[in-house]
Amino acid sequence: MQPASQRRNVTILPLTAALVFALACSAAPAQPGYWAGPRPEQNMVADQPGYVPSAAEEQLPAELHKQVVFFRTTEAPGTIVVNTSERYLYLVQGNNRAIRYGIGVGRDGFQWGGLKRIERKAEWPDWTPPPEMIERQPYLPRFMAGGPGNPMGARALYIGGTVYRIHGTNQPQTIGSAVSSGCFRLINPDVIDLFDRVPVGTRVVVLQAPKV
Repeated sequence: MQPASQRRNVTILPLTAALVFALACSAAPAQPGYWAGPRPEQNMVADQPGYVPSAAEEQLPAELHKQVVFFRTTEAPGTIVVNTSERYLYLVQGNNRAIRYGIGVGRDGFQWGGLKRIERKAEWPDWTPPPEMIERQPYLPRFMAGGPGNPMGARALYIGGTVYRIHGTNQPQTIGSAVSSGCFRLINPDVIDLFDRVPVGTRVVVLQAPKV
């Protein structure tokens, strides 16, 4: 098992859009007024199945803490709004308020937008890397049961009509970054909180980052 200081120096391998089952997150250009990059000490990291982060590692910068914020929208309360350029997920509360979570998003070329719904939910989801991922990273397990070291994290919300998920992570240092192939990830305490608040059928609005 590599220490965290070494894991930050591992270069992420190129991946195709099909490899969205469990991926890391990295940096993209910041937007004015928002913290939208990796933590200053973070480089890109590859998947680390089996790694269990410490409580200290799950402490996010203040900008990424779960918090209630002012949020003007026409979406109904209970709607999930993902803003990929801001690196935030909003759970609309009504009265121009939302619960905001810091997230990791898709890397350049793998971001997407649209209107979807949560089709199912899972606690401590299993992970089965697809053949394409095994070919590129042959050291990965062929199957990994759900648990604290699973790259899918503590909870998963499956976005209908896609292969994407909102899920937890065993790499909390990737929150606020953009290296996945389309999934959105939260630290485990936050994804558990979100999971408990939203039912199957919840509307999901994904706002794609503008091209630069």
